[in-house]
Amino acid sequence: MTQTIREDIRNVAIIAHVDHGKTTLVDALLKQSNTFRDADAQGTTIMDSNELERERGITIFSKNAAIVWKEKKLNIVDTPGHADFGGEVERIMNLVDGCLLLVDAKEGPMPQTKFVLKKALEAGHRVIVVINKVDKKDARPAWVLNKTFDLFVDLGATDEQAQFPVVYASAINGIASMEEDMATMKDITPILDTIVDFISGPSGDKNLPLQIPVVNIFYDNYKGRIAVGRVVNGIVKQGAQIKHIDRNGKEKMARISALQIYDGLGRTDVAQAEAGEIVVLAGIEDAQIGESLVDPIEGVALPVLHIEEPTVKMTFGANTSPFAGNEGEYSTARHLKERLEKELLNDVALKIDKGEGDSQFIVSGRGELHLAILIEKMRREGYELQVSRPQVIFREENGKTMEPFEAVSIECPENFAGIVIEKMGKRRGEMKDMLVENATAFLEFEIPTRGLIGYRNEFLTDTKGNGILNTLLLGYREKMGDIATGAHGAMITMENGITMGYSLANLQERGNLFIGPGVEVYVGMIIGENSRAEDMEVNPCKAKKLSNMRSKGDGASDILEPPRDMTLEISLEFLSDDELLEVTPKSLRIRKAQLNSVMRKRESK
Repeated sequence: MTQTIREDIRNVAIIAHVDHGKTTLVDALLKQSNTFRDADAQGTTIMDSNELERERGITIFSKNAAIVWKEKKLNIVDTPGHADFGGEVERIMNLVDGCLLLVDAKEGPMPQTKFVLKKALEAGHRVIVVINKVDKKDARPAWVLNKTFDLFVDLGATDEQAQFPVVYASAINGIASMEEDMATMKDITPILDTIVDFISGPSGDKNLPLQIPVVNIFYDNYKGRIAVGRVVNGIVKQGAQIKHIDRNGKEKMARISALQIYDGLGRTDVAQAEAGEIVVLAGIEDAQIGESLVDPIEGVALPVLHIEEPTVKMTFGANTSPFAGNEGEYSTARHLKERLEKELLNDVALKIDKGEGDSQFIVSGRGELHLAILIEKMRREGYELQVSRPQVIFREENGKTMEPFEAVSIECPENFAGIVIEKMGKRRGEMKDMLVENATAFLEFEIPTRGLIGYRNEFLTDTKGNGILNTLLLGYREKMGDIATGAHGAMITMENGITMGYSLANLQERGNLFIGPGVEVYVGMIIGENSRAEDMEVNPCKAKKLSNMRSKGDGASDILEPPRDMTLEISLEFLSDDELLEVTPKSLRIRKAQLNSVMRKRESK
C-alpha cells in the first residue's frame, strides 16, 4: 500500500545542547508568524512556562506549539537539551519528521548536541542546521560548520542526511539568513521557509485502520489522564471507541472523551483528525508511554517504545527530624506516596520502589539533576521530606557487576587544567582527549557515574567558577574498583536552641559554616564542614557570659564571615552515606541519619 504524504503539515523538533537557544528561537518563530495577537504573551521564553525552568534557564519538559506559515501548519516541539531528560528527546523523535539542530556559533557541537543528533539520525530524520548566536563577538561560524559536518559523519549520517541546509541566526534578536553576514538578516522567515521547503510532510494513510502510539502523558485536573501521540494511520474521531493495547499486549476498550490538536501555545477541540496530525486524547485511563491506541476491530499494535533505564537512585522518606511538620503542608508518608505516584504518571524515566519501613521509597532517575528537579517541585508544592545521598544503580550481567559510565567534556582556563585532571584521575576518570586553544583547555574523559557524584561543586571551586562541565551517559560497563572521593568532616550540633554570633565566631576558625546567627538548630543537625576529615560535635548556642564588670558592647567586635550558601544541589552533593537532607518549603537542613551521638558511635563500631 502506498503511503500518502500530507502537504499541509510539518512536524518538527528543535534539538540542541543545553543553553544553545532552542527556547529563544521558538519564541521568535511564534512571535514573527503572528501566532500572538495579544501583548501579554510576548514575554521572554514563552515556552518555558514552568517556574523552575524560568529560574534555571533550562528546558525540562518537552512542549508543543503550532504555527501557520504560508498556509501550512507547523507543529513545533521544543525538547530538553540536558542528558538527564534524554527520555523526553527519545520519544519526541516518534512525533516528528524532521529536526532543527541548533549549534552555538562560538562553542560548536557539545556532548548533548551529539546525543540529541544521534537520536534524530537513528530515527532517519532530515536535519536543518541552525548556527545560532552569530552576534557573539567571538563567533566563528565557519569552524562550527566544519565541526558539525564532522559530527554528522561520525554518527553515521546517510548521504542524504549529510546534505543538510544551513541557516545562520541570532534568535535573541529574532533574525536569520542563509549567509553568515549579519547585515543580510532582517527577520526569522528564512528558518520558517527552510522548514516548509526541506522537511517533508508526515506520511500515513487515512484509509487504513487507526494507529496512534502514545508518546507523552500529562495529567489534567478536569479531564484526568491525557495522552499525546501522532496519528500514524487512519482517522481518529471525538467520542469514538478505541482499543488500548499495553506493553504486554493486553487489550482494553476505551472511549475518547476529548480530542484536541495544537494551536499556537494552546490546544483546540476538534471533531476528528487524520493521519499525520499530532493529537491530544482524554478518556484512556491507564495509558502509558510507548503503548498503542488502535482501531477497535482491525487495529494492530505498533512496536513498543524502549526508554533508557534509570542510573541513579535516592531514598525519599517522611521527615523524622524534631522540626517535622512545622513548615510544610504535607508531611506524612501517605502524602509522599501519593505525590510520587502522581509524578510517575508524567515522568517515564522515573521508577519508584518500596524502601525499608512504611515511610521510605527508593526513587530512581536518569541523573542527579533529574531527581533534584523532582525534589524542588515537591518542595514548592508544600511537601516536607528527607532524602538520602544519591547512589548509582549497579546491574548484574553474566555474573559480573556492571555500573553506568559517563562521557565528560570540560572547558576551563588552561591554568586550572592540572587540578581538574588530578581530581578526575582520583575519581577513576580516563582522559580521552585534550586540546588547548586561546588559553582555554578542552578536556574529554570517560568516568564511572559514581565518581561524578559530588564532584560538580568541587569543580566550580577548583576552576573559580570559570569551568563548564557537561556529561553524557555512555551505558553500563564492568565495575571499577573503589573510588577515593574526598571525605569531609561535619560540625554537628550537640544542643537544641538558637545559634549565637559569639559561639559561631569561634567555630568559623575550625571550618566552613552553613548557617548564621539567630537560626534554630537541633541535636544532630550539621551546621558546617570541619576543616579536618573527621566529625566534630560543637555547641553553636553558647552565649557570652557577662559579668558586672564587662559591658554588653564588648561582644560586638565578633566579625562573622558570611555562611556558605547551600542550595539543593550543593546540599545533595555534600551528603555522606550516614547523613540525610531535610527538605521543607522554607529550609534545607543537613543532619545525621542517627541524631543521638551515643547511638551513632555505637552503630559506627
